[in-house]
Amino acid sequence: MTVEPGERTDPAARTTELRELIRHHNERYHVLDAPEIPDADYDALVRELQRLEDEHPDLRIEDSPTQLVGGAPSGAFAEVEHRVPMMSLDNVFDVDELRAWAERAERRLGRPAPAFVCELKYDGLAISLRYEDGVLVQAATRGNGRVGEDVTANVRTIADVPHRLVGAPPVVEVRGEVYMKVSDFRALNAAQDAAGLKLYANPRNTAAGSLRQKDPSVTASRRLSFWVYGAGEIVGGPEITSHHQLLDWLGSLGLPVNDATAVVGSLAEVEAYVADAEAHRHDRDYETDGVVVKVDDLALQTELGVTAKAPRWAIAYKLPPEERTTRLLDIMVSIGPSGQATPFARLEPVFVGGSTVGTATLHNEDQVRAKDVRPGDMVIVRKAGDVIPEVVGPVLSERPPGLPVWEFPRDCPVCGEPLVRGEGLAATLCVNMECPRQIRGRIEHFASRGAMDIEHLGEQRVDLFVTQGLLRDIGDLYTLDLDRVRALEGFGEISVRNLAQAIDASRSRPLANLLFGMRIPHVGSAVAELLARGFGHLDRLLEATPEELERIEGLGPIIARSVHAFLRQEHNLEVIAKLRAAGVNFEGPPVEPTAPQVLAGKAVVVTGTLEGFTREQAEAAVKARGGKSPGSVSKKTTALVVGAEPGASKLTKAEELGVPVLDEAGFVQLLETGEVPQ
Repeated sequence: MTVEPGERTDPAARTTELRELIRHHNERYHVLDAPEIPDADYDALVRELQRLEDEHPDLRIEDSPTQLVGGAPSGAFAEVEHRVPMMSLDNVFDVDELRAWAERAERRLGRPAPAFVCELKYDGLAISLRYEDGVLVQAATRGNGRVGEDVTANVRTIADVPHRLVGAPPVVEVRGEVYMKVSDFRALNAAQDAAGLKLYANPRNTAAGSLRQKDPSVTASRRLSFWVYGAGEIVGGPEITSHHQLLDWLGSLGLPVNDATAVVGSLAEVEAYVADAEAHRHDRDYETDGVVVKVDDLALQTELGVTAKAPRWAIAYKLPPEERTTRLLDIMVSIGPSGQATPFARLEPVFVGGSTVGTATLHNEDQVRAKDVRPGDMVIVRKAGDVIPEVVGPVLSERPPGLPVWEFPRDCPVCGEPLVRGEGLAATLCVNMECPRQIRGRIEHFASRGAMDIEHLGEQRVDLFVTQGLLRDIGDLYTLDLDRVRALEGFGEISVRNLAQAIDASRSRPLANLLFGMRIPHVGSAVAELLARGFGHLDRLLEATPEELERIEGLGPIIARSVHAFLRQEHNLEVIAKLRAAGVNFEGPPVEPTAPQVLAGKAVVVTGTLEGFTREQAEAAVKARGGKSPGSVSKKTTALVVGAEPGASKLTKAEELGVPVLDEAGFVQLLETGEVPQ
């Protein structure tokens, strides 16, 4: 069991323990490519050891992890001795520490550095590439900084690594990072999942493990990528005086250099670069965990020199950790608006991904079983940007003996009725239509903007009205007892009038909105629109057979059976009768299309905000002309329409696939002619 800082008063014993822990985790990370703890927790151990050694210099030893680089070679590959050591980098974790580093450099130089180079810190594996007479002759891992592993055959399979350099001097040894794009990692895991195989943990570990395959064809199948960020030995090269000149020259030889690299003239600009890197951390198709800051002038780099393991002229600014370890206190189950029972973790609060996290998702019963997390475990928690925190897995070396396996509950924690999991389904459901959580959820969804758009009816008011017995289903909204609402605390005449007007306005919403708002299983907004256009009236839909439903393009047998079954359940027919009596619109658009079908067979994706169309209007305009408007870009996409503040991933995907990108004027022309403007 790891001893927390401050629990032990004997510095000598604590430094010994920390060294053992750090060596263990070094081997797991650098040699086995199977780390047990996140980087942030490892960094905390190193920082504690460094602090103790600084406070007690007599405890510092030569082979302390604070004095060494990386880990020893694994022995699976031939060893390579680096002619110029591949050093590590010291880390800083906030602006004050960054400024302290710059001040130390200024004191050593006797003057401020005139310029810095800022580079994104990629989450991958450091590699050395050696070219002789322009030909790639050797690729090696960093290893312990002095000796690495020969992975030449595997690196040759990476498309980004040139086998020959044009105009290169006799010897060029470059340093860079092998990594895996997020999109390639997701595709790899999708293939693993489809084959029923174990999923990979993250792009960094997958890239490292892929590079150390004995069979180069396996490495080739993993679609690794590479960026260069520096150089080792160079013989016969041009005279270069700055780091940014070096990168420009390496790029001219045909090596890939990241275009996010920037030269800045002050520490304030460095801080601005760091802030921007953090703000756009998830906009790129690769993972970053920080910013590397380097003094640009090579002569000043030499003057600043190095320590035992790191250069003094460079520093790694680590962004807030997106993975941390903490104690799993309990696994609980929440009931969603549709009755789905979702397990979630209750955690000892931990700061991760820029905020303090006390709960995290566990997705479903199968995920809990696959991850084998148990109340009482130390677990790894991940939170990337605005993504919901999730439990990645347990730290098995920290598991208390005899910890029991968690079992999914049999009964709904809200209504006490049995939970049901259908054969072949991942979801476990509460099927009690009278479950209070489901009643609230159905009404909340019905009132949401994408459905009937009832303003002034948020989650808190729905909860209050259901609790007070004013609402039992969506049909009750149109006979809501306003006198009883007025009697509730916080409801004045104006608020009641606004709510009544919003409910009344919803009666005339389009049929597609109504169908979506009824929360029919498997019917999202797009399918709801297909049903509304395909049948033109709710009554015709009520009479349709599964076979007739399947004739609508885009509807398969699963959706058809779901719609057919939903519209024959007694409870749902009673609700529809209430809606009919309330004068809610059941009429849809004309079945026959009125617009020229100039986009038949074409797919147009819309991203960002357009001036003349809402997102729904733009997609409806495409579909009215016979086209499709899916939510993602693929090689089958005809065009991507881009408005203000577009999704970066869609734009990047379109550029990668060569999909035409249109502004709003081009979109209007496409709607008129069906042809993509040149």
